[in-house]
Amino acid sequence: MQFISTRGQSEPLEFSAAVEAGLAPDGGLYLPDSLPDISSKLSEWERYDYARVCFEFMRLFATDYDESELQRIIGQSYKKFADKRIAPLVQLDEKTHVLELFHGPTLAFKDFALQLLGNLYEAQIKRTGSSINVLGATSGDTGSAAIHGLLGKEGVNIFILYPDGRVSPLQERQMTTTGATNVYPISITGSFDDGQAAVKDLFGDLEFKAEYHLSAINSINLARILAQCVYYIWAWLRLPEAARANLEFVVPTGNFGNVLAGWLTQQMGLPVSSFRVATNQNDILYRLFTTGTYAVDDVKPSLAPSMDIQIASNFERFLFYKVGQNPEKVRELMKQMRETGKVDFDAFDPDSFTTSRSEDGDIERLIKEVHERYNYIVDPHTACGFQTLDPDKTSVILSTASPAKFPDVIESAIGIHPTVDSLEKLKTYPIVTYPLPADKEAIRAFIKEHVSSGEKQEEKS
Repeated sequence: MQFISTRGQSEPLEFSAAVEAGLAPDGGLYLPDSLPDISSKLSEWERYDYARVCFEFMRLFATDYDESELQRIIGQSYKKFADKRIAPLVQLDEKTHVLELFHGPTLAFKDFALQLLGNLYEAQIKRTGSSINVLGATSGDTGSAAIHGLLGKEGVNIFILYPDGRVSPLQERQMTTTGATNVYPISITGSFDDGQAAVKDLFGDLEFKAEYHLSAINSINLARILAQCVYYIWAWLRLPEAARANLEFVVPTGNFGNVLAGWLTQQMGLPVSSFRVATNQNDILYRLFTTGTYAVDDVKPSLAPSMDIQIASNFERFLFYKVGQNPEKVRELMKQMRETGKVDFDAFDPDSFTTSRSEDGDIERLIKEVHERYNYIVDPHTACGFQTLDPDKTSVILSTASPAKFPDVIESAIGIHPTVDSLEKLKTYPIVTYPLPADKEAIRAFIKEHVSSGEKQEEKS
């Protein structure tokens, strides 16, 4: 299988090369040249455990990998999950289920993709003999999951930008207390969007990208999206047949990547009625799906900081399909977004999407209501998913993080201070961070300073 850019001006790549590249040279995002039909495979996959389902799905895309190697990589990627089910599906009542995606090493859904991506990078380094410098921006959980997916991997440096003061204290500690000499947590002034813009600018500098062998860990990397597809399939397979008939996945999202993964499985034949885009007060996606206008606004810090995003990078992948896979039209619209921050879509069809939004006051109320009704505790992001559920549908709400990562919000809402031992230990470790402006030249200079000349020469050879 080949992977093509949404902007149509880069050569198609095989899976491993597209994963290593992250962002296409023309600034676009990679997608499969065609989507496989998985509908006939679902009954067989129902017998398998999570790692096997992941392997059966990923082998459809990673066609340049030896299958035994791919199976080993995937098996290794899910060994550090605390629950043997990997992604347990918890039923709260007849119509409401929660898919718990927080049992990985950093207690967030990003572990599903980033444990795998770390192992794919390791395999790629062994295959090519070249080191990799991983660069990404985070609004909270991506950074810690990326770091912990790459800890102990030879030939990797990792540079993570995060908005100073706009992630939770425990999210910051997960990034800044590893003690690893190849990890560089960079606290930037501004928002996640500012960091993401700097990252994209640096990937757009093809000479710099090649010289320093940059690779992306944000959800602009296609491996992230494909790995996240798997837990939608897994959840569907765990549901009783009667519950599958009118099913809505409810997805707290800011960057659109998590819900895009679900939508892609529907396009591949997974029978899902709809997907609920659940936003916080940074509601660009809510406004898009209710008005047909994509308009960037200022980021407002919230109780659900991982969703404090106004520029949804993965919308470009969805847009590619919405304009009939026309890369010229994608380039035109992305240019308009970049120059004006706004695009009006005439007669925008929300397709399989519904949407909801939650202010900070709603988040605390929803945490309290869920606890009182079900004796179940949800983190602030998952709480957004409980806003205005459709009573006529089976709802599977994706629980994106452990409530223990946001103890102050939980305590304010219900008087309980959730803890996890692994997080409590972080409070005893010294924080190491590198403050920088959200400026591509400052970040470029920092990377040059911290990547040795020996590594560069190895990459050039």
